[in-house]
Amino acid sequence: MGYKIVTKQELAPKIKLFEVDAPEIAEKAKPGQFLILMVEGQTGERIPLHIAGCNAAKGTVIFVFHEVGKTTKQLGCMNEGDIIPNIAGPLGNPSEIRKFGRVLCVGGGVMIAPTFLQVQALRAAGNEVVTVIGARIKDLLIFEKEMREASHEFYIATDDGSKGYKGLDFLKGLLEVKRFDRVVVMGPVVMMKAVSELTKPFGVPTVVTLTPIMVDGMGMCGVCRVTVGGETKFTCIDGPEFDGHRVDFDQLIQRQRMFLPEERLSSLLWERLGGVCHERA
Repeated sequence: MGYKIVTKQELAPKIKLFEVDAPEIAEKAKPGQFLILMVEGQTGERIPLHIAGCNAAKGTVIFVFHEVGKTTKQLGCMNEGDIIPNIAGPLGNPSEIRKFGRVLCVGGGVMIAPTFLQVQALRAAGNEVVTVIGARIKDLLIFEKEMREASHEFYIATDDGSKGYKGLDFLKGLLEVKRFDRVVVMGPVVMMKAVSELTKPFGVPTVVTLTPIMVDGMGMCGVCRVTVGGETKFTCIDGPEFDGHRVDFDQLIQRQRMFLPEERLSSLLWERLGGVCHERA
């Protein structure tokens, strides 16, 4: 059957947005859930990507990805009108969306995109939403205009200080002057760990979206296991959201780095064997 790409945008260097025709997924998708894609039929790698938007009336789903490994580079070579052979979803548990009061949403890197969906939903539920987006450098910031418009307060942070605050240490001052009822964090694991450590002394419930290595996405393989509160959880069926104050981030970081050499080798071999994008005539 396949899923047709109806929109393709480059949001930042090597960061792309796809809108695909997937009516059955769009009808059920909710903030916090994710998809698993295959770009080589039934034989290729399965990659999890978080849902960044959906339109049930139009029958489309949006996701954003960063071209890092072989499969995401292959995906980035696809164009509007092309067919993605396999997409499973929506997977994972939806986010808890209700009126909490004042909510701090922190999105980093490519995960700024699904954070935007959370910000929209939380604001629609009557919350006062304070949003922070971050990236390594200013050129990798995405959804800046959309986030600013959707939030009651808006901040930017970059690792090198090229735009907004340098790093996330400024959040401590924000937590000292404002009372937050909930914190939502989506981004690189090291960022989620840092924010969780900042919020813990203030006793603010902090929800993180974990992105471990994943295969089937349905609880059968156990690859996405994480330790939360001393117990083993499967991110795909128990998450992907967990209490950030109870996650063993050090273990998660170690597991995520297990196959970095293989990932780099696979990407390099693909490029050397002619795996490059060719523009259409």
